[in-house]
Parts: sequence; C-alpha cells; structure tokens
Amino acid sequence: MKLFLLLGSISSFLFVALGAFGAHALKDKLEASGYLKTFETAVQYHMIHALAIIAVAILTKHLSSTGLLTGAGWAFFIGIILFSGSLYVMSVTGIRVLGAITPIGGVAFLVGWTLIFIAALNHSG
Repeated sequence: MKLFLLLGSISSFLFVALGAFGAHALKDKLEASGYLKTFETAVQYHMIHALAIIAVAILTKHLSSTGLLTGAGWAFFIGIILFSGSLYVMSVTGIRVLGAITPIGGVAFLVGWTLIFIAALNHSG
C-alpha cells in the first residue's frame, strides 16, 4: 500500500535524523541527565518498526489478508508514536511520567507482529 510506504519512509527518515541529532547535538545533555540509553532505545525501536511498516506495504502485494496487514501497519505506526515518542520526549524533558505511555506503545508493536503472524497463517500460498 502506498500509504504504508509513505509512512514507513517518513518514519525511517525521522529515525535517522533523530538518531543523528541525539548522537551529536544532544549527547552531552542526554549523558548528563542519564537519558542517553533511553534515547538510544527509542531510536532502535523506531528504526525496527519504521522498516516493519515498509515490510507491511510489501506484504500487502503477496498475502491475501490485507485487512490484518493494514491493522499491523497502523499498530506499528501507533507504537512508534507512543513507545519511541514518549521516550524521546522523556529523554529531552526529564518528565518521567511519560514512561507510563511507553508500554502502551510496546503493546501496539506486539499487536502488529501478531497480526502479521495471523496474516501469514491465513495465507493459502
């Protein structure tokens, strides 16, 4: 699906940009506050799931369960926003309560992977 290729490519651009920004412009601030590892975790999960969104776009051409795949793509996108987004903001601002949002994003990632699994099981090929 074109939408997921667009979302995946924009998300991929952002993880590269945010990763570079964190490694260069924010490194001293993040190290001083103890949030460098948190920021790196956000970038890592962002990267994996941005690429997963692109994989969803490709899989829609090969698997028949496009509804499940669409759900997976949206789950990954929501997961990036909630999981990585909350960690990015928490790392920069120090607002620890945002950590309560992070697990919701993690569940969204798990839902996405589960939907891909079910789509693969349902495929007749």
